[in-house]
Amino acid sequence: MAELSWLTALGFAFLTFNSGMAIYRSNGDAGSILFVAVSYLDLLALFACLRHYERLDRHSPRREKVKAAVWSLTTLLTVMFSYKVAEVMPLAVKLVVWAMAAATTCGGFYAFFIHDDKEYQLLQQQQDVAERGEGAANY
Repeated sequence: MAELSWLTALGFAFLTFNSGMAIYRSNGDAGSILFVAVSYLDLLALFACLRHYERLDRHSPRREKVKAAVWSLTTLLTVMFSYKVAEVMPLAVKLVVWAMAAATTCGGFYAFFIHDDKEYQLLQQQQDVAERGEGAANY
């Protein structure tokens, strides 16, 4: 397994420090502490899933499960942050915030699981053929 770059480690250190400071500044408010802790753990899980997804073989049956986990984790973050933003907004802005969250979540679902990019799939097939050493004359 490849090591993390110093920039990645710095980013995680920054995230950890800021999460710790947010918990410290929450003055013991259980809701705020829970929000920060779940957001932090969600981001850690999201980065781990993305790293795992990038390392999986293109034809691995696990890719779809990991992709579903990535979508679920991003959806959780979207809903959590939308709730926090909408909480302090007037009704009209709340509706816009929730509409944008729904559009983002639905758009992500469509892009991840429904949309088939035929040109991209053809390119992937041609690369697979080239990797196996076969001629591209079959296409």
